Order: sequence, then structure tokens, then C-alpha cells
Amino acid sequence: MVGINIQGGQRLKTISREELRKKLDRGDDFKLVMTLSEWAFEAQHIPGSINITNLAQVAEYLDPDDEIVVYCSNEKCIASQVAYQILEGRGYKNIRRYAGGLVDWEEAGYPLDGKRTYSKQ
Repeated sequence: MVGINIQGGQRLKTISREELRKKLDRGDDFKLVMTLSEWAFEAQHIPGSINITNLAQVAEYLDPDDEIVVYCSNEKCIASQVAYQILEGRGYKNIRRYAGGLVDWEEAGYPLDGKRTYSKQ
């Protein structure tokens, strides 16, 4: 199921925590992209994520035909919104935002990777 959030007048396709978890559990072929700094990524990220922090890395790690899910720390964090808009502007079509980000994932007790993980699972 695809949700739509309107951020700053723009419609962003979203993915729920449950759907993202199912995609990861099934081993679906998609790119899960954390849009925060390298330091933040090393500290804590959703397992299976890659970290993209600048435009040069976009072409290195992503193909315009990839299914992409972007996330950051929480619903109010704009990093994933900006990344979504940049990717869309560069012709990437299959993008969704996991708006809840790290906070929502951790609140569900789902596992996290990184140097500062305190996950319940």
C-alpha cells in the first residue's frame, strides 16, 4: 500500500513501518537509503541500509530504475524529504519515504545496526 504525504505542497509517496519490515524480511530487491550524515549512519541505522550524503554518491549507488526507500530520523526530519525531491528531480521514479525513520523503527522494537544500538531485538 502506498501512502501519500504532502510536504511543503509536494506529494511524497510513503511506506509504512510494517510494509518496510516485510520487504526486508522477504529480502525484496530495493535500496534502503539513510539520508543522514556518515556519523549518524555509523551510530545507528536500519539493517540493510546504505548511506548517501551527497549527490556524487547517487550515481554510484542508485540506478534510475531501482526501487528506493529513503528515511532519516523521524517524521519531522527534512533530510529524507530533500533526498526524495532531489532523486525525483533527477528522473528516479520509484521512490518512497519511510517518514517515521529511526525513531519509529526503534519504538517498534525492531533491530538496528551501528555503534550505538540499544534495540530490544
